[in-house]
Amino acid sequence: MQYLTTSLHALRLGGLMVYPLVAIGVLAVTVLLDKAYVYLRLCRPPGRSIVQIVETYNFAWAELQDRVALMPRGSYYRRFFKIILDNRTNPAWWVESRAADEAQLIEIALNRGLWILETTVTAAPLIGLVGTIIGMMESFKLIGAGGLVNPTGITGGVAQALIATTLGIVVALIALFSYNFFSHLHSNAMDKMERFGTRLIDRIKIEQEAAAHEIP
Repeated sequence: MQYLTTSLHALRLGGLMVYPLVAIGVLAVTVLLDKAYVYLRLCRPPGRSIVQIVETYNFAWAELQDRVALMPRGSYYRRFFKIILDNRTNPAWWVESRAADEAQLIEIALNRGLWILETTVTAAPLIGLVGTIIGMMESFKLIGAGGLVNPTGITGGVAQALIATTLGIVVALIALFSYNFFSHLHSNAMDKMERFGTRLIDRIKIEQEAAAHEIP
């Protein structure tokens, strides 16, 4: 409790630039929590059973469909698999096109909000730097022709500059690590969907080519 009180007092001494930094920090944390929810609930990788079915050469479509139906509603992987399963009787080029469209929609959903983290990485230190400059300017105002007018005031200005700089760097670091982490998860999810899509569409092409050769 004492630490929290001290931190709040320090923020109040940070000057005007503390308020936009706190606002940006809250926004970045909100995006962080939202992306964590998305990847934990909506973009959780499919289970090993589904992966084994897809990686099997001559798997049964009915078995895959049953496994996909058990996936959580709203799951991006379920959406992706379902679009292929629902269109697998159509020409392979059509299935591939629909799968690509669905993957693009999923990618847009996964990218939503990441630009805020990316912007925060650059903006937070700059705002902190502005606070630093303001704090130093306040300190310099206390130096007159006759020397120091108020030595205590100079200390307060330097403290304001340091608090703004520190807060800007902390907010930027949180946004940087979050952005890199979720960008990695995003890339991994899209790579998996591309691999699964390739396996399923290749299977569809093989079946359709075999059916075409059987026609008398």
